[in-house]
Amino acid sequence: MKNLLVLALACASLMACKKDATSGKTGGNSTNTQPRAVTLNFSGYTWTVTSSGTGTQGPGPNHFNSSNAWVDSNGFLHLKLAKNTTTGNWECAEVTLNQNLGYGKYQWKVEGAIDQLDKNVVFGMFNYSGNDGYDEMDIEYSRWGRANNNNLDFTLYPATGSSQSSVETTALISLTGTYTTHRITRHSNSSVDFQSIAGFYDDNTNVYAAKTWNNPPNSISTLSMPVLMNLWLFNGVAPSNGQNVEIIIHEFKFTPQ
Repeated sequence: MKNLLVLALACASLMACKKDATSGKTGGNSTNTQPRAVTLNFSGYTWTVTSSGTGTQGPGPNHFNSSNAWVDSNGFLHLKLAKNTTTGNWECAEVTLNQNLGYGKYQWKVEGAIDQLDKNVVFGMFNYSGNDGYDEMDIEYSRWGRANNNNLDFTLYPATGSSQSSVETTALISLTGTYTTHRITRHSNSSVDFQSIAGFYDDNTNVYAAKTWNNPPNSISTLSMPVLMNLWLFNGVAPSNGQNVEIIIHEFKFTPQ
């Protein structure tokens, strides 16, 4: 469960085969009726569950169903992507933290075969200000619609007002287990660290992917922002394997700096 094979690691400022401008949090036009706000409590925080009502919204755009995110009796958060057998629509899951967090360590402990996701499925853990293309730090597992793509992305978007472009590191990974730990550590506006770890660890045991960006040369947001977790379909395209997906987040922990 804790061993792995890192097949490739690459850095790029832009990846033509990765996400395009319509795949971000706000990508796609909303076609929904006004949904009712639903919240849940997870890891000591209150989260709002995304619902697109009868229509679609970004990212994707996709249908989002508030029933596709829930907390079980163990206190674990489940995110599910599933086909609605009544409507025929594929429905996604997303939760947003109801408060802003700033400098410090953001850590997720995740259960799921995130290295084996269908090429059209995206699983994301990130913070985001609401200004698309800026003030965002992402850990995403996806092949972005192409089966031969790398399947892990660390992405840093510049601070609002910056002329800098986003930067990213991608990796092709294969895991032998389904427990992983992921971190974004915002030290200050001068640097940010990204890590993915095999197994559940609070230290640096079994790190299989890591990246640090510094300012300069890169632009790093200074804003306090909400945290989001989502499970969705790239460009709204159904899974090529036709299978539902469920990911379990055992814990989210924020340690202020």
